[in-house]
Amino acid sequence: MYSYVARQPILDIDQNVVAYELLFRDGKSNSFPNIDPNQATSNILTNNHLTLGVEQVTGDLPAYINFHSQTLIKRFPSFLDPKKVVIEVLEDIDISSELIASVKSLKEKGYTLALDDYDFDPKWSVLFPYIDTIKIDVLAFSLLEISKFVRGISDVKVTLLAEKVETAQQFEKLKMLGFTLFQGFFFAKPEMLKQRKITTTKKNILDLIAQASKTKLDIDYISEIFSTDPGLSYKLLRFINSPTYGNSQEITSLKHALIYIGELELKKFIALLALSDLSEGKCDEIMRLSLIRAKFCELISQKRQDEVNPPKAFLTGILSLIDGILDHDLEFVLNVLPIHEEIKSALRNESNYLNQYLSLAKFIEKGLWKESEAISNQLKLDSKFCFEAHQTALSWADGMLKS
Repeated sequence: MYSYVARQPILDIDQNVVAYELLFRDGKSNSFPNIDPNQATSNILTNNHLTLGVEQVTGDLPAYINFHSQTLIKRFPSFLDPKKVVIEVLEDIDISSELIASVKSLKEKGYTLALDDYDFDPKWSVLFPYIDTIKIDVLAFSLLEISKFVRGISDVKVTLLAEKVETAQQFEKLKMLGFTLFQGFFFAKPEMLKQRKITTTKKNILDLIAQASKTKLDIDYISEIFSTDPGLSYKLLRFINSPTYGNSQEITSLKHALIYIGELELKKFIALLALSDLSEGKCDEIMRLSLIRAKFCELISQKRQDEVNPPKAFLTGILSLIDGILDHDLEFVLNVLPIHEEIKSALRNESNYLNQYLSLAKFIEKGLWKESEAISNQLKLDSKFCFEAHQTALSWADGMLKS
């Protein structure tokens, strides 16, 4: 049996990623709902924590992990480091004296506990003395209902975590209500209240991205763009001087540098460099998620042996959040970004093979296992390979950001 996990970021009010929630997937059934929830929790820990370590999945950040009634009552979390995990008490468990005693015991041992998908039912109040974080699905209630609840627990020392935050406007309103932790894709949505002007420098970056989508690079044109920006030139030379390419080659010109690293690596480097420059000042997670998708799409493309232009898959993934990075509507961005039409179609969520790669990445990162298996089957790819590719992409992206 194989075990895979998706991770969803948890951010603070400054949009820094402070933890990840881990979502379980069983290799046999390929779907969480078909497994006993207690077995699911056991599997995620046995197959991940005891082999690689949960911290390898989360990049050393705390891991929020779901625990059902029996795993809590049997004190199953007690072998985990309290500093590395947050125990999530699921919303569909039954309140019992055994459960309350278990939660109290875990709290006394130094564990952080969260109440998942809190539904405002008074029955949960018996757990409040031991709960550190209350998670609320903000799409399930109106802001008025949420505000009323927050006022009602003003005397309870608890952190409020908003789940399914989809827009920057929601994010701002929830901050005002007292929420300090957030889950959702608001960091990747355009904020229409203020839009970044696309400057001449950024136009050069967009031109580089366009070049990276072409089957044949125009080295002369690319070197002209680099020559107008000393910062870009420095980053290019520093990239070439990395251990990947060795230090023996003496670079005599920008054109020499571009030719030296080869077209395939140059296309990836241009995309990475461009995204890094464009996302300056944005939440780090938007860069991380773009890198994960880019590497994943590339691995899927390589597996399927796309012959026309393999870097197109990488570029599709890395541009999948470009509207949020530039704080502009997607169609506006695509109009100023002269990339291949197949990539544009994929980003518009129109049906083509690149969109299938991107959709597969999105389903896996959200823990939508049935949907991801369906696309894997359409692509005639083994679902085991797809989940391993996603784990590889996740590790690669974390490594890129650390370096």
